[in-house]
Parts: sequence; C-alpha cells; structure tokens
Amino acid sequence: MQLGRAGARLVLAARRIERLETLGRAIREAGGIEPLIVACDVTRDDDLAAVVAKAVAHWGRIDIVIANAGFGVVGPFTKLSLQDYRRQFDTNVFGVLRTLQAALPEVIRSRGQLVLLGSVAGWTASPGASPYAMSKFAIRALANSITPELALLGVRVTLISPGFVESNIRRVDNQGKLHPEAAEPIPRWLVMERSRAVAKMVRAIARAEREIIITGHGKLCVWLERFAPWLLRAAARQLAASRGSYRTEPGGG
Repeated sequence: MQLGRAGARLVLAARRIERLETLGRAIREAGGIEPLIVACDVTRDDDLAAVVAKAVAHWGRIDIVIANAGFGVVGPFTKLSLQDYRRQFDTNVFGVLRTLQAALPEVIRSRGQLVLLGSVAGWTASPGASPYAMSKFAIRALANSITPELALLGVRVTLISPGFVESNIRRVDNQGKLHPEAAEPIPRWLVMERSRAVAKMVRAIARAEREIIITGHGKLCVWLERFAPWLLRAAARQLAASRGSYRTEPGGG
C-alpha cells in the first residue's frame, strides 16, 4: 500500500491470489497505479521465471525486487525432523535464492536493487526456533556475501532485519498453514505496528541502506549479540530451562 501510494509500478506475486486482488483494488482506490498480479509459489523454480517474464512484458523493466516470502518452523530440537528443516529452508532460503536469481539479469540491466527480508533472528538465535534462526542466519550471510559482488555490477543490496512486527507469521504453523483465529503470543507492547515498520523499510529501500534493524528491542538484541553475547546466552539458558519440553529422560526421545 505504501509503495502504491508513492506511485510505484508494482508486481504482486504470492500463492493466495485473492489476497493480492484485494490489495490491488485497495491500491487503485487509494490513487495508486494498478499493479500487475501474478500467482507464484517461491518453492517452485518455474514460478519465479514466469513472474519475471510477465513483469518485464508488462512494465518493460524491473528496478527493485523484494524477496519477502517466509514463515517460521518452531519447536524443540528433540521433536523436529529433517523434513521440518527442509521445509523451512525451501521457502526462507531457497525461495529467496530462486527470486533473486530469476530477477538478477533484469536488475543488472536496470542497475537496480535487491531487498532481502531477514530477521533479528538472523543475528541471535533463541531456544525453540532453530529452523527459523538458521534460515535467517543464512539470509544475512547471503546478503553480506553478495553485496560487494553485485556492487561491481551496479546492483545495490538491502537487508531488512525486523524484530517483532505486527503480521500473521506467528499464526502460521510448521506446515505453513495459516490459523487466523490464533492469538498473538508476543506481548502487545513488544510488537511494532505494521504501517510504522513498513515506513521504515520503504525509507531504507529508498536510501539503499545496506541493512536496517527494525524495532527497538531488535536493535538491543543485535547490540547485545555483538558486544555482550554472554547476556543473551544466559537468557537463552533460562528460557530453555523454563520449558519442560526441552528436557529428555535418559534414553528418551
């Protein structure tokens, strides 16, 4: 909505086409340019190539790509399977890679920008969220690695690392299914309102910032990880100890 109001020529790509159509109508009604809407699943290789082809055919070029798709697999390590980790990485890591690689030739041509949605969880991992944290650590490593490489080609890279922001991500289960009726598990005072967080993201994209940390608690966690990691380790031990599901009996699973 914010990009649309700013006059951006948008391509909206996701699985739930009805949600995109609703968003497209809202953008038009707010005076924005009608977006191109394309059904896309980032876990399928061919879908991203099709999105890029349709975007170029419709708008003539691609200047900015925002790789935003992601969800969180959570749970104690003792209860997670390899398939849980594969499912997490297929969307959060390989979905990003598919997006960037499909769009890269056009972004190089326009000397444009790639935007990756990471997380504060890519700086500091917490008990019970190893698949998600691993995926976001991977995204931060990817951004750090490709930023100097692509700068030589005139392409800018921006990594956005939010803390707790208002969204549905904490209402999506380990299979990727949304439960809209589920309560928000994070205290309200810790969750940044969506439009405020997005305004910060859009500003960072416009300025081509290398990385932006969203939310005050997110900035604090990153600072602690860099300068006082022992405090976060102590807090993690306390959190793990407070959850009985992390304990196993000798010989147990």
